[in-house]
Amino acid sequence: MHGSLSEAGPAAFFAAISTAFSTAAVEIRVLAFRHMAEARIYVVEDEPDIAEVLAYNLRKEGFEVALEARGDAALEAIRRERPDLVILDLMLPGVDGLEITRTLKRDAATAGIPIVMLTARGEEVDRIVGLELGADDYISKPFSPREVVLRAKAVLRRMQPGGDGDGAAAEREVVSVGQIELDTAAHRVLVRGREVTLTATEFRLLKLMMERRGRVQTRSRLLSDVWGYAEDVDSRTVDTHIRRLRRKLRDEADRIETIIGVGYRLRE
Repeated sequence: MHGSLSEAGPAAFFAAISTAFSTAAVEIRVLAFRHMAEARIYVVEDEPDIAEVLAYNLRKEGFEVALEARGDAALEAIRRERPDLVILDLMLPGVDGLEITRTLKRDAATAGIPIVMLTARGEEVDRIVGLELGADDYISKPFSPREVVLRAKAVLRRMQPGGDGDGAAAEREVVSVGQIELDTAAHRVLVRGREVTLTATEFRLLKLMMERRGRVQTRSRLLSDVWGYAEDVDSRTVDTHIRRLRRKLRDEADRIETIIGVGYRLRE
């Protein structure tokens, strides 16, 4: 088969390719890759060695990287030039990472910026508080630079249209369960007619659970399908996001049921 395609020339070869892949899907994947490669990442880390290693590895993947060692200076810079992602250490001079997260998430102009926290192993309470405040993910020190790059890509991928990874163009789709209405194309959620503001991760989590309503979703399955991570990631990430989601759903919060020792289910 390869020989016949080669003999037929490039036109036949590309015609064969087009029958296997949708042109629209290919274009979306190319654009998504290009957007991710051009993403601007702000690394806020006061340890110079760690900051430089992270910057080197992120730049090697094509990202634009800015470094800042002080929390107060980082806040000013982020407000001045909005990045696509912030990688944020918690222990910082000037303003600590938790206060930065709280400030960014309270401001409508910066609330949508995804945040990945860098935490020491002994900072579990701070880690949970950070997730509660709106951080999208955390990485415990010590970590490999490759892990940070992969996590950054996963978070950025979730922020993109069509970020579910199916390559399909975003279509207007409204999913309703009870008094919860989710509009995929508009990235909008209404609860009993009132709009609620969700982060990209919260929106993706709710969308998945609404689409799989009535079925139990294990923590490991949610980590894989929502975050794109392996099962060895701390399940507190899932639990904290579910808790945050319930709080935002208000009167519809009880629709998310906890299946003890297993995971969660969104009831009809």
